[in-house]
Amino acid sequence: MGSELSSASPSEDSSTPPEPESALETARLQLHRAADHLDIDPNIVERLNHPRNVHEVTVPIERDDGTVEVFTGYRAQHDSVRGPYKGGLRYHPDVTRDECVGLGIWMTWKCAVMDLPFGGAKGGIAVNPKTLSRDEKERLTRRFTQELRKVIGPNLDIPAPDMGTDPQTMAWLMDAYSMQEGETIPGVITGKPPIVGGSKGREDAPGRSVAIITQLVCEYYDQPLSETTVAVQGYGSVGANAARLLDERGATVVAISDVNGAMYDPAGIDTAAVPSHDEEPEAVTEYADTVISNDELLTLDVDVLIPAALGNVITEANADDIAADFVVEGANGPTTSTADSILADRDVMVIPDILANAGGVTVSYFEWLQDINRRSWSLERVNDELDEEMRAAWDAVRTEFENRDITWRDAAYIVALSRIAEAHEARGLWP
Repeated sequence: MGSELSSASPSEDSSTPPEPESALETARLQLHRAADHLDIDPNIVERLNHPRNVHEVTVPIERDDGTVEVFTGYRAQHDSVRGPYKGGLRYHPDVTRDECVGLGIWMTWKCAVMDLPFGGAKGGIAVNPKTLSRDEKERLTRRFTQELRKVIGPNLDIPAPDMGTDPQTMAWLMDAYSMQEGETIPGVITGKPPIVGGSKGREDAPGRSVAIITQLVCEYYDQPLSETTVAVQGYGSVGANAARLLDERGATVVAISDVNGAMYDPAGIDTAAVPSHDEEPEAVTEYADTVISNDELLTLDVDVLIPAALGNVITEANADDIAADFVVEGANGPTTSTADSILADRDVMVIPDILANAGGVTVSYFEWLQDINRRSWSLERVNDELDEEMRAAWDAVRTEFENRDITWRDAAYIVALSRIAEAHEARGLWP
């Protein structure tokens, strides 16, 4: 994910601000919106409202000072009608059961819109990884793996990195699982370092897919990339890679940000000269002559806005102030359903996360294939095949968009839900 942006502070007045829409609420609303456009068995829709399994575990670890601390971990498995469960593991203080369920539902749609043979899952531990030493994070990961060992596997459920986790975390998980199984099983996890079975290009893939989709959107609307201004919220792996690729391809990136604020230059930023969150954490504003807030970045008058940090950053409160023509979602769930409706009424085109940032799970699929076949691919092949898969998904979504009076989000969900429903119809209900 992109660098983590802290939530806005509560209002100082006496009124109580509305509770933010949860990932689960948003996911269910989006499911029903898509279902309304299709002749689909309502029993399938009802089934997709709920996860198949949610595993909650306690994860005790010994801290470096000798004390024992117990954390809570989750793995929500939504739907496996098209293949094994697939989805990230995040280490973040705000991880909850319902968040994992909602994000797992999104993963089901994401895999289906990309036509991958996976279903959706999501999981994590409610912990602030910044408070853990490297050794503590390793112990936490290995114990979490043991607690989940019976419900994950290369043909069952294949986790991947997410907020607060990285390739090293995945390597520890793969090793812990393999040691317990008595053989090396690289396919249990994706997003590993290439030296232990990871795929070249995996870390860059979500940002690369955001850039690919942004370019396709601009082409579709006859907007030359060389005349396109872009603002990117979040300068982690997704935001930085998207910004740098668009910069290389001729777009003018005028704003990038991290948790401390945004760097703004209307003449354009040399994105390669600004370190990403992974390269130098929270350093964006140190390289800036002009600093604005993350809230201001969202409302800049640009052609393309890419929210690539946390969810729920475009809300009812600021949707009327979004000045971009296109919003390409780099983060998962950056736009609430109410904000989505406001943007649609204003003819702001929102390209949904389940399409735009699907490069991560797509290259995870490539990694899984490489692990099963014990044969690695070149970076050129990975990037070429990712480009091909993204264009195929874009074509499928574009066809629905053109054939119906709907938003891009609805078009993506219709593609995904049609495929999932067809698979459920084909397999039936056991027994």
